[in-house]
Amino acid sequence: MARIFADIVRKVRDGECLNRDELISLLDLPPDAPESFQIMAEANRVSKELTGNRAEIHAQFALNLGPCAKDCQFCSFAACHGIFDRATELTADQAVTQARRFEAEGANAIFVMTTAAWPLAAILEIAAELRRQLLPTTPLVANVGDQTAAGARRLREAGFAGVYHALRLREGIDTRLSPEERRRSIRYFQEAGLQVGTCVEPIGPEHSNEELAEMIQFTATIGPVFSGAARRIAIPGTSLARHGMISEMRMAQIVAVTRLGVPRSVAGNCTHEPCTLGAAAGANLFWAEAGANPRDTRERTEEGRGTNVAECCRLFGEAGWQCLEGPSQFYRT
Repeated sequence: MARIFADIVRKVRDGECLNRDELISLLDLPPDAPESFQIMAEANRVSKELTGNRAEIHAQFALNLGPCAKDCQFCSFAACHGIFDRATELTADQAVTQARRFEAEGANAIFVMTTAAWPLAAILEIAAELRRQLLPTTPLVANVGDQTAAGARRLREAGFAGVYHALRLREGIDTRLSPEERRRSIRYFQEAGLQVGTCVEPIGPEHSNEELAEMIQFTATIGPVFSGAARRIAIPGTSLARHGMISEMRMAQIVAVTRLGVPRSVAGNCTHEPCTLGAAAGANLFWAEAGANPRDTRERTEEGRGTNVAECCRLFGEAGWQCLEGPSQFYRT
């Protein structure tokens, strides 16, 4: 193993991506093994080199909240869970107020999230007002459901610089969404000129290293502005909660392996939720959150699991990062 590990480190330092077997061999290591710490250090070095030691904090808030028929088993919005039983939505003025607050706090990009089936017309109406009210240089990013080619073009025309879209682990098994449609949407977004950020998520203890390696490789193939890895938060009373959660140490290990598994043309390496271990293992992107959150059972996640911009920056500082000032360098407007 020592020789194989040395060959992997040499390959990384030569700027090469790791293959499936190499990714699995790194994921197979105990998270606290000496080799795992070496991989975290190498991922940290690569991430800092690619960004000049500037980490980014993107801020997300939800435009709507309510039971979602897609029934993603890891999501508090799923209708089958009965956590949120009434539909609410922000007005354009409320959305502008929240977005400008995040912008004033120093967020490098503003994300707006909706449940999977919320009407595109409603998103576009609010997006138009947000684009008018935010600084021209502030990237506006959509975290929305699957779209047609025409829908993707309309998002771009409305002023979105990019989207967050992920093919989740066990898509179509733990969700009522089609893996093929998720892949197709990513292609439509990119063809429309939207920059796509993605992630290996939501990771639970039941996911095999083979699954993780294959998903890392998938994210590498789509040419995203960032990849990364995020653990699943166990929501009490849900079917997946019985599996529990992976530790932050295991999460840090996967974040590091993901960094080494994607090409250096992908500067961003995210993790969620924000943590110092993740930042020390090569994560250079965190999210601040407000309003509804699919990992929280409170309507206002800032009163629960959500983290603000200042706290994200503090966590990065604990891991030796400086926080980028100004607009995101991942989502370039």
